[in-house]
Amino acid sequence: MGRVNTTAPTATSPASRWKRLRPRKPGRRTLIAIGLMLAAIVVLLLLWDWNWFKGPLERAVQARTGRALHIGNLDVDLGRTSTVCGDRVTFANAAWAKQPQMASADRVEIDIRLWPLLRGSVQLPEIRLTRPAVLLQTAPREGEPGNWRFLGNGDGKTVQLRRLYISDGRLQFIDARDRTDIDLAVHSGQADAADAAPPLLIRGKGRWRGAAFTLKDDSESPLELSNSDHPFRIHLDARAGAPHAIARGTLTNPFQLQVLDLQLQLSGQDMDELYPLIGLAIPSSPPYRLEGRLKRDHQRWRYEKFSGRVGDSDLAGDVQVDVAGKRPRLTANLLSKRLDFDDLAGFIGAPPKTGGDESANASQKAQAAQLAARPTLLPDTPYNLGKLRAMDADVRWKAAHINAPRLPLDDMDAHLLLDNGLLRLEPLNFGVAGGDIRSTIRMDARRPQIATTLTAHLRKIQLGQLFPDAELVDQASGGIGGELRLSGTGNSMAAMLGSSNGDVAIGMGRGHIGNLLMELAGLDIAESLKFLLTGDKQIPLRCAFADFGVRDGLMQSRALAFDTTDTLVIGEGDISLKQEKLDLLLRPRPKDISILALRSPLRIGGSFKAPAFRPDFKALGLRGAIALTLGSITPPAALLATIETGPGKDADCGGKYAR
Repeated sequence: MGRVNTTAPTATSPASRWKRLRPRKPGRRTLIAIGLMLAAIVVLLLLWDWNWFKGPLERAVQARTGRALHIGNLDVDLGRTSTVCGDRVTFANAAWAKQPQMASADRVEIDIRLWPLLRGSVQLPEIRLTRPAVLLQTAPREGEPGNWRFLGNGDGKTVQLRRLYISDGRLQFIDARDRTDIDLAVHSGQADAADAAPPLLIRGKGRWRGAAFTLKDDSESPLELSNSDHPFRIHLDARAGAPHAIARGTLTNPFQLQVLDLQLQLSGQDMDELYPLIGLAIPSSPPYRLEGRLKRDHQRWRYEKFSGRVGDSDLAGDVQVDVAGKRPRLTANLLSKRLDFDDLAGFIGAPPKTGGDESANASQKAQAAQLAARPTLLPDTPYNLGKLRAMDADVRWKAAHINAPRLPLDDMDAHLLLDNGLLRLEPLNFGVAGGDIRSTIRMDARRPQIATTLTAHLRKIQLGQLFPDAELVDQASGGIGGELRLSGTGNSMAAMLGSSNGDVAIGMGRGHIGNLLMELAGLDIAESLKFLLTGDKQIPLRCAFADFGVRDGLMQSRALAFDTTDTLVIGEGDISLKQEKLDLLLRPRPKDISILALRSPLRIGGSFKAPAFRPDFKALGLRGAIALTLGSITPPAALLATIETGPGKDADCGGKYAR
C-alpha cells in the first residue's frame, strides 16, 4: 500500500497573502518601451512638419473665397496661445484682373487662443505682417464688384483682434475707369502702452481721377475690421493737385466706407477743380478755405455746419449730397454775412477782380489780364454742358451784406435749382440802393445751345444812393423802377446777350436833381460856373424814362427822355449787345434863357468797355463860327450866339414810373 501523508496543513500568514496580491514591478523591457514611446512623441513634436496641413488649409480658403491661397511654409508653435506662422504667402486676384495676386506677404504670424476657439470664439491677440502687399482695384466694367468683395462673404463669426503690426507694407488702389492709381506705404507706429494697439502710419502718392495725389495718414490700429459697429479713428492729410483736405475722425467698417464722421478742412485755389475729383459741378471761385463736419450714411454725404472764406467773402452753411440716384443731388443752405460781389464772377464765366487786396489764383489773374487786353467786356467763356448735366441741385444762398464799391448793392437772396441740365434761379434778388431787383433766370442746357430767359423787375431804387460819391448823394432823389425781359441762345454770357430778344424799360417818377449835374451834362458854362461858385440848388425832376426793344442783340430806343423844370433831354439811338457798341444821341432842350450855352446834342458812342461822351462837333462848330464872326465886330456881341431861348416843352410821363 502506498504511504498516506497525515501531516496537517499549516496556516498561511497575512504577509504571504500580500506578496501574492501586490503587482509586480515592471521589468526592464517594459520601462524601455515606455521610454521609447515618450521619446517618439517628443521627437514627433519636434520634427512634425506642419506643411502637411497646407493642402487642406489652402483648399478650405479657396472654397470659402473662390480665390487660391498659397503658403510657402507653414509652422505652428503650440501653447495656451498658439502662433501660426506662414512664409511666402500669396492670395489670388479676381478672375478679371490682369495682375495675378491680390495680396502677398513675406511672413504672416497669427497668435490665436485655443480654448476660446473650441467654443467658437476667434480671439487673435496679435497679428504681425512682414512686407505685406495688397492690391485693391475696381472691375473694368461698371456695376461689377471690386476685387475685395469676398471680404463680406464670412460666416458671421466675430473676430477679436487686439493688435496689428505691419512692417514695410504696401497698399495700392487702382480704378482704371476713373483714372485713379494710388500707391501707399503702410507701417505700424509706436504704441502708447505695452498692451495698446499701435497706430497705423500711411504715406503715399499717385493720381486721383487724373490729378496728382499725395496722402499722409496717422490712424488708429484697425481693430475688429470685420465688426461693422467698431469705429476706426483716422487723421488724414491728402492733396489732389491744388485741393487740400485734412480729415480727423472715425470710420465704421473701413473696408466698406459706408459710415464715417470726420472733421474736414478743405482748401484750394478754385472750387471748379473739385469737379474731376468728386463729380460735383461747382462754379469757378477764388481761393477758398472751409472747415466743417463731414458725415456719410451709406449713399448720403453731409458737410454740416461748415464755415470759412471763399475769396474775400465769408461762407457758412450745410451741404448734403445724395448719390443713390442716376445723378448726384446736391442740397445746400448757404449764408454769407459779407459777400464780395466779384467773388460771384465765376457764375457768368468771368474771373474775380485781381487788383489791390483782392483774392484770386494765378490762373484767374492770367485770365483777368487777358480780358483787360481785349476790347470787349462781356465774358465769352463757354459753360461746360457736361457739368450742367452731371448733377442735380437745390441751393439757397443768402448774403446779409454785399461789398461792391462801384455798385450800390445791399444784400442777396438766391435759390438755384438744377435738374438734368435745366438750371433755374428762382429767385435771384438783390437789394439795390434802398430798393431791389427781383429776377428769375432759366437756362436750358439740355440742348447743344443753351436757351436762356431773364425776367427782372426793378422797384424803388433810390436815385441819390446810386452815386458812390457822398457829395453827390444829396443832389438827387427819386425812385427808379423798370422791367427787363430777355431771351437768347448761346453757351456763354456774351453769346446769350448777343442773340437776345425782348424788352428793356426803365423809368423814374418825381424827385429832384442838382442843377449843377444838369448844367454840366448840358455844357452850360455860365450856369455851371455860377453853381460851382455860389452853390448848387435843387431842381424838381418831373420824370425820366428809357424804353428799348431788343431784337437779335440790338437794343433800339422807342422812347428816351429826361425832364426837369429847367431842361428836357430827349434821346434816340441803338445799343448793340452783340458788338458791345453804343450809339445814342441826347438832345437837350433848355426851358430857361442862358448865355454861354453850348447845348449841342450829346453823342454817346464807343464800346461798353470804353464809352465816349462828346458833343455834336458839327453843331458846335457852326455856333463857334457865328461867335467868331460876331466877335470880329464887337466882342460883346459874340455872346449872342450862345444864348438859348428855352424852346423845350414838358415831357408827358403819364405817371407810368411814378410808383
